[in-house]
Amino acid sequence: MSEVALESDRFFEHVPVMLQETVDVLVHKPDGVYIDATLGGAGHTLEIIKRLSADGVLYGIDQDREAIQAAKEAVGIEPRFHAVQGNFGYIDQLIPLELHGKVDGILFDLGVSTHQIKEPGRGFSFQEEGPLDMRMSADLTITAHSIVNEWNEEDLRQLFFSYGEERLSRLIAREVVAQRPLETTQDLRRVIQEVVKGPQTVKSVARIFQALRIEVNQELERLKMGLSAGAKVLAPVGRLVAISYHSLEDRIVKQFFKSGNHQGVIEKDFYGHALKPFEEVIRGVQLPTDEEIDRNSPSRSAKLRAVSYQPMEG
Repeated sequence: MSEVALESDRFFEHVPVMLQETVDVLVHKPDGVYIDATLGGAGHTLEIIKRLSADGVLYGIDQDREAIQAAKEAVGIEPRFHAVQGNFGYIDQLIPLELHGKVDGILFDLGVSTHQIKEPGRGFSFQEEGPLDMRMSADLTITAHSIVNEWNEEDLRQLFFSYGEERLSRLIAREVVAQRPLETTQDLRRVIQEVVKGPQTVKSVARIFQALRIEVNQELERLKMGLSAGAKVLAPVGRLVAISYHSLEDRIVKQFFKSGNHQGVIEKDFYGHALKPFEEVIRGVQLPTDEEIDRNSPSRSAKLRAVSYQPMEG
């Protein structure tokens, strides 16, 4: 997602990634039922609504109260649109029961929004001074502050390596423990810069912040839950569409779209034929154009994947 949130006398400026490409593959029935599982500033939502007939329905889900309010203001009075605050891992519980098996498309635009990054008080950005928070929802209890100040060195090393894919994770974890307590984003940045020198410094800082954000918000587990829950409510030939921004997300999406589960095991029928619940709508992955990357730099790492649900007989 890419948006800039501005409060009170300010506004949400939303620059949705791969807008036309995404909505083109998502909305295949104008009178269908759709879910924008990552509502954000409603950039994709506004385009989806344009594609719907008078009978179409769109549910927008976001766990961030600010995003819900901003989206409602952006959409305005629109009877086809329903905003729901909640975690998309529970899609099947957030929409009416009578819509189970009738949803024609679900969009997941993953990662942190520019709105959240641009608000120093949220603690997502290493460019600004702010508290070590990183929660996407105020309802969450764990923060980046509690992790960096309370976890032991080995747990921090594993976190930085697994979720940040940081090769100097051991040295950074050791320095964090030696320097704590750490109170702000800049405290953490300075610690990382003590370990990583030269042109790789910014990338390492970004990786550590990514690792903390993923852990605080349980992003990868939430993604697995959301894909599974979304698949349960799809109508036949209903579509799952996902935009991912780093390899950890994309690996989960790719595996689920290929096998229909999170183990990557393709089941077979009695005759040994592969049982695949999804069929590719986009062959492999679609990337943003050079023009879009120039216009909207957060799109540079985006990967768009889309599949349609093919119910298995028996």
